[in-house]
Amino acid sequence: MAFLHNLMAIYLDAAFWLVIGLLFAGLLKAWMPADLLQRQLGQGRLAPTLKAALIGAPLPLCSCGVLPAALGLRRAGASNSATVSFMIATPETGPDSIALSYALLGPIMAVARPLAALFSAITTGLLTSLIPETPPLPSTLPVAVATGNCCSNSDCCSKPTNQQQPLLSSLHYAFVDMLDDILLWLAAGLILAALVMTFIPPTALAEVGSGALTMLLMLVVGIPMYICATASTPLAAAMLAAGLSPGAVLVFLLAGPATNLATMGVIGKEMGRQVLLAYLLGIAASSLLMGVALDVLLEDMGWVVDATVAGEQEWLPDWLKYLAGVGLLTAALASARRSLSQR
Repeated sequence: MAFLHNLMAIYLDAAFWLVIGLLFAGLLKAWMPADLLQRQLGQGRLAPTLKAALIGAPLPLCSCGVLPAALGLRRAGASNSATVSFMIATPETGPDSIALSYALLGPIMAVARPLAALFSAITTGLLTSLIPETPPLPSTLPVAVATGNCCSNSDCCSKPTNQQQPLLSSLHYAFVDMLDDILLWLAAGLILAALVMTFIPPTALAEVGSGALTMLLMLVVGIPMYICATASTPLAAAMLAAGLSPGAVLVFLLAGPATNLATMGVIGKEMGRQVLLAYLLGIAASSLLMGVALDVLLEDMGWVVDATVAGEQEWLPDWLKYLAGVGLLTAALASARRSLSQR
């Protein structure tokens, strides 16, 4: 029962942001010129990586919701490094999580968290830029193009017959093509996250104390777990109040929202195993480095980080969570039916 409860809670927390991410990918596909994205995020190493991190940091998308948005960027011409940088910076920080960090973790963590997130995104993106680029995979199902009453005359096809066609095309791409591509890994990631939450509660790790071993444990638990930046903040406050060092807490705040099994599966499928390995190594190394640096800085400066333990603030009303959950489940069942019919 605890597993099912955790699975339902994680799904409802993720559903709305997944819908937003899918819509972002669809709108990007329909209205954003591919050559513009290729110029801004597809050429070079440092500049696209920096731009992608700065674009992603303020967006309110979780580690699952960022998947379709990042794949939309990738398929529109963004480089591997820019895509990875966007995928890390977006879920690791945002205005809501920064505000909650200030309230529960204090001003030091509220500043350290977004700076560490940007460092993690940029360094991991630059690491993946060392791997040769591969062309993005095509969608599982191509977007159908409605031509209406078309004839052999090329002029009759030069303009859309319906002004709503871009909107319909973007919705089709989001909830058919993109959802088909990520559904399997998304479901596996949510199930694994529920298992981790059931059998390895993050607050239980506070009993092991501080030090390098604790940071490694936070990394091992955080990487496969699905948890958004906002939801991770009250957990971090509880762990800090229980005796974990601020550096170990920062490792959890970086590794937890940045990735999960669904993210890893999609990266491996879309960009290859080499990029996936660089992605995991970059997140692990940068998270540990930032955690150690924070503890050293606090000790040298004599600063103290105090946590305010409070219940998680609900940023979304329940009716919106359930509405998004039902809608996404309907689209997911249709996607599963399509996949089964093709076998």
